[in-house]
This record gives sequence, C-alpha cells and structure tokens, in this order.
Amino acid sequence: MGSETYEFILGHLTGGGGWPYAGKPTWVLTSRDLPEPEGEDVDVRIGSARVVDIHDEMNAAAGDRNLWVVGGGNVASQFADEGLLDEVLLTVVPVVLGTGKPLFDRRLPGGPMQLIGTRSFDSGMVELRYEIRR
Repeated sequence: MGSETYEFILGHLTGGGGWPYAGKPTWVLTSRDLPEPEGEDVDVRIGSARVVDIHDEMNAAAGDRNLWVVGGGNVASQFADEGLLDEVLLTVVPVVLGTGKPLFDRRLPGGPMQLIGTRSFDSGMVELRYEIRR
C-alpha cells in the first residue's frame, strides 16, 4: 500500500481497533518516515523500494497465498506497469461521494480489463472481479 492508505488505516485504529493485517507482512511504499503500529503479530515494512525489486520477497512471504495490493492507484499502477498485476477486485460501496480518485494513476498496459465475476453482499456492496489483459 501507499502512504495515504496506510495513514488512513492508522487513523482508524483508535478506539481499540487492532492492526487489520495482523499475521500478514505489510509493505508500505513511501519515501516518508511513518510510524509503525504496535501490537503482537504486526509486521509492517516501510520503504521506498520499487515493486519489481521487492516482488520476490513479497511472494516468498505470501507462500501459497495471493499478494494483495491495497488502496490507491499509484501502487497498483506500479505493479501493472511491471506486469505483476493479473487481477483486480473492486468493491463498490453504495455511497455518493461527489468526487473521487481514479482507480489507477494511468492507463493499464494491455488495454481494458475483462470482467470475470461479481459478488453481492447483504450490506449492498458489490465486488467486481477483473482480469488484467497483457
């Protein structure tokens, strides 16, 4: 994740909420010096590495699980630019904001994504699953 997503998550930890990714290594890609959450089973790695340089380390940490890119379009765009993004799960929350940020910072290499599945939740949210074309 990038620094803005990370700071958003940290800002919502007040009130007794614990680190939502406990037990999962988390990389925060930023050149800024940011605080790390405290707690048992918290593994946050903050740095300014390029995704292509840390991808093998991330895969090794994930084992047989997927890598999950959380948050804004800058980090996701970096993975896509290097051909390291193969699927996008987008959750639509039925709230009218009036403005927003693009999903990606720039066009994806390979053209438009292909919708491969949907899932609805009792909350009204909908998950859209897209495949990245290469």
